[in-house]
This record gives sequence, C-alpha cells and structure tokens, in this order.
Amino acid sequence: MVPRALGKTGLRVAPVGLGTVKLGRNFDVKYPKEFELPTDAEVAALLARALELGVNLFDTAPAYGSSELRLAPFVKAHRNEIVLATKCGEIFAKQSSKWDFRRAPLEDQIAQSLKRLGTDHVDLLLLHSDGRDEEILTKTDAVATLIDAKKRGQARAVGLSAKTDAGIRGCIGLLDIVMAPFNQADQSLGSALEGAHRAGLGVLAIKAIEQGRATDPAAAVAFVASRPFVDAVVLGTLNPSHLAAAVKAVDA
Repeated sequence: MVPRALGKTGLRVAPVGLGTVKLGRNFDVKYPKEFELPTDAEVAALLARALELGVNLFDTAPAYGSSELRLAPFVKAHRNEIVLATKCGEIFAKQSSKWDFRRAPLEDQIAQSLKRLGTDHVDLLLLHSDGRDEEILTKTDAVATLIDAKKRGQARAVGLSAKTDAGIRGCIGLLDIVMAPFNQADQSLGSALEGAHRAGLGVLAIKAIEQGRATDPAAAVAFVASRPFVDAVVLGTLNPSHLAAAVKAVDA
C-alpha cells in the first residue's frame, strides 16, 4: 500500500489501518455475531501480519477493554514503524461506558493510556464522543486539554472521533484530524468529511464494512478508501485473511 498524507499532520498512513476494539472487548459491542477475545498468540500473529501487509496505523482506546495493554508489547517492538492512535473521554468499566470531558479526568486518562501502551506519546489522540459532538467541542475542557497534551509532547496530532455532521465541521480550525463513520450504505457524513479534508484535516473513516454487515467486506473497504477525502480506513478485524483481502482490494 502506498502511504498517504494524513491531512497536515506531517504523518503518513497506509490507506488501511487496524482498529483493535476486538482485542480487548466483546461485551456491549454492536457486531452482528458474538466473538471470543483472541489469545495472546493470536494477537501477536494478527499484529505481525498487519505490519507485513503494510498497515502502519493502529487504533485503540481505553474503552476497548484490555486493548491498550495487549498492544503494548507490539508497540515496544515497533514504536518507530507505526502510527499509534488512542482516545480519551470514554471509559468502559464494570461492563458499561461513561464519559467525562473535564480537564482533570481527561489528563488522567491520557496518562493512564500512555502507561498501558508503554510509550511517552501517541501519534494521534482523539476525543471519544458520546454523540454530543458540538457540546464537547465548545462547552467542555476537551479541546483545550488535547491542545495542551500536544504541547507537552503526549500526542503529535489531536482530533475527534465524531458522530455528527456538525461535529465534523466543528473540528475545522480547532483540531488536526477527524474520525467518523462512512460506508456504502451510509454516506450521510461524506459532505462534512470532504469539507474537513479540504480544510486540511486528516480524515479517518470507520465502520466501512458496517460492523460486519457488508456483503463484500473487501469491496466495501476499497470503496471507502477510494474516496478522495479519506486518508485511511480503520478496519476492525481479528482475521488476518480478512485484513489481507482488504489490503489487496485497496491495492487493486
């Protein structure tokens, strides 16, 4: 895969990245089929195969259960080869999520994520929206906290994992990157993502295969990756063969 510029961040990412929620959480997730968490050996094999395929973006979050901890050995071995993303704002504990966008809790979350990942910084640090995108951006400490984290060197670029058109547009002029759902079945956020990309933001697309519901997952990923405003598709899978098929489809 040929890496692409991630907006104006100075980072370059392969058009297919790996989302890692399934490494650490299988409760209260919106996938059509239940799944078992992978073994340590399966995690290591998946991550090694991803790197072999040219995947360099690895996306995690505190809300992904044990995902950050399970990524740590891979991060330690390959820190200079990868673009590492995590999030803050959402915590998953006792089988339920809670959100907090005040400065002190966010700063604590960021510090704990870095500790779990075994690194002094991430490349991408995103706010994990609960759907109140505009409120989070304009009426909480979240944006200022992320900008300060970037100034401290805890993140190279900061952004929002958004859920709404207004949230995506609200990132322009404030943040470096935006992540949002976009797929063949639901292209409703496409115009906002295109505008954000035109303004210089890096754009990461999620839910390209409709959380496992797409009839042809590889083609679905290729469709999203071919949009000129999408820098990378973050694909959540535990299957190395499915990841390879997606990469092949994007390269075709």
